[in-house]
Amino acid sequence: MDRFDNMRVFAKVVESGSFTGAAARLGISASMVSQHVKELEERLGARLLNRTTRKVSLTETGRAYYERCMRIKRAARALLAGNHGTLMHVMSC
Repeated sequence: MDRFDNMRVFAKVVESGSFTGAAARLGISASMVSQHVKELEERLGARLLNRTTRKVSLTETGRAYYERCMRIKRAARALLAGNHGTLMHVMSC
């Protein structure tokens, strides 16, 4: 699986609060969402999410990683929009 896809799926889980919600928003199965997150956690060597049958919450590492994902997303949008001033600001954060 692609690293950026894993990041995108992880971010959707955080934003929706569940694997099922992320799956619905992304148009993929909940098991595929789980695979993306598992692969990402294995690659990073850290647990990003606490999972229970009722909810998903971020670990401290997960919170820091989510913030980085959002910075990367903002930087990519600025780059695609040709807004280099915004890109330089985002990259310096």
